[in-house]
Amino acid sequence: MSSLLYQQIARQLAEDIQKGFYQPGERVPSVRKLSTQKGVSHATVLQAYATLEDQGLIRARPQSGYYVHRTPALTAPTPAISRVEPPHAVTRSGIISEILSQSRRSGMIPLGAAVPAGEYLPLRALHQQMSKVTRFQSQRAFGYTFSPGYEPLRRQVAIRMRDAGAVIEPEDIVITNGCVEAMQLCLRAITRPGDLIATESPSYYGLLQLCELLGLKVIEIPTDPEAGLSLEALEQAVEKWPVKALVVTTRAGNPMGATMPEARQRKLVSMMAQRNIQIVEDDIYGELMFDHGRSKALKAFDCSDTVMYCSSFSKTISPGVRTGWVIGGRHQDTIEKLQTFTTLSACSVSQMAVAAYLENGGYDRHLRHIRQEYRKNLSSFQLAVQQYFPEGTQITRPKGGFILWVSLPGGIDTQTLFNQALDQGISIAPGVVFSNTDQFNHCLRLNCGIPWDHGAERAIMTLGILASQQLMGHKRGVAKEAVA
Repeated sequence: MSSLLYQQIARQLAEDIQKGFYQPGERVPSVRKLSTQKGVSHATVLQAYATLEDQGLIRARPQSGYYVHRTPALTAPTPAISRVEPPHAVTRSGIISEILSQSRRSGMIPLGAAVPAGEYLPLRALHQQMSKVTRFQSQRAFGYTFSPGYEPLRRQVAIRMRDAGAVIEPEDIVITNGCVEAMQLCLRAITRPGDLIATESPSYYGLLQLCELLGLKVIEIPTDPEAGLSLEALEQAVEKWPVKALVVTTRAGNPMGATMPEARQRKLVSMMAQRNIQIVEDDIYGELMFDHGRSKALKAFDCSDTVMYCSSFSKTISPGVRTGWVIGGRHQDTIEKLQTFTTLSACSVSQMAVAAYLENGGYDRHLRHIRQEYRKNLSSFQLAVQQYFPEGTQITRPKGGFILWVSLPGGIDTQTLFNQALDQGISIAPGVVFSNTDQFNHCLRLNCGIPWDHGAERAIMTLGILASQQLMGHKRGVAKEAVA
């Protein structure tokens, strides 16, 4: 069966649906009819229809056929791009730690932390592999593994990097304790306290904490919720300030979910290479792109050893195994030395179990399943936010991952909303933790990596009510001040 053929059929039918040739609720051609029309096998048509189901465009009805999926239109606008502010030393670590500590209370509906629910992790398969390696390779599993890490795992990571468009050899890879350690090793290798780094705005709060720990200053670069980091603003910033490094995510960024087009990725790498500014790429959501195979990591366009690549299996296999990796290029020797004198390497048992899981197959099938689930979840959360939140709410449209960025109308403070939500048994991530500035105090991030059910819907409804009440109180306060 030609994979190209079923993709062509799926693409054509998707275009017909988007153009309105088939309306919501209307039946599309039967498998038999379309196979006759296209002169292909039933299996090819079924695979094309499976692709359209994964994309949420059609649904199968038992004993009836395939129908265009009925879904309310997502009409809420996307958030506006942020503004440039001068560089600052990071001062938000205390607030971030306090909010994260409170959000970890037991019994909460976990809409704050970007952690996938256990239902979306291959826990049974991982447990089986851990049992095998601890039983049959116990001496090695319970011994030290030194940097750069377990070679069979590095070999599997090198294979997977081909999907990201990057040709990497196992010896180019260092296994780490998750993605944060990978980024920490990169920044320690290329910066010194007092140096200035550039990053997206809003930014992953873990990076802000890391920069404060390392004594680095940060300049936040405006980021479009769809196309990612503004290259124009970045160019102005590097001309004005002595930027030492750029930390960026170009696929399903955290927290906005933006994905940078390939042409802009090429331009970004070229721009930084010309200025000898190192890029640290955080690609932790890269394997969760919904249209898998159509997007590449920034590292794929690196011909000058400008990009240091960081990722992990925390969002796809398990956050608890703490297994990530870094491709440090010319800084690899430094990274290995830094790791050797801090953590030695990631846990031996975890490295061996993850390697065995990847070697034995099933990982790509698992990824196909959770991509479909996260796409559905995001759609459900988006429509619920549109329905229950105050008028004027803005919502992102991620092309991968499972996090949603929401911008609420002016007058709403999401740190206050965070505390109110905790009282209702709901945790959220308020915008204050994603910036060293006050630009996003009216925003929040939602974790859609949990099953969409009545509990999740009630939580979104409750958040909408609390936000509306806060907005009404703000308007009454403004009216009283005007009268006074």
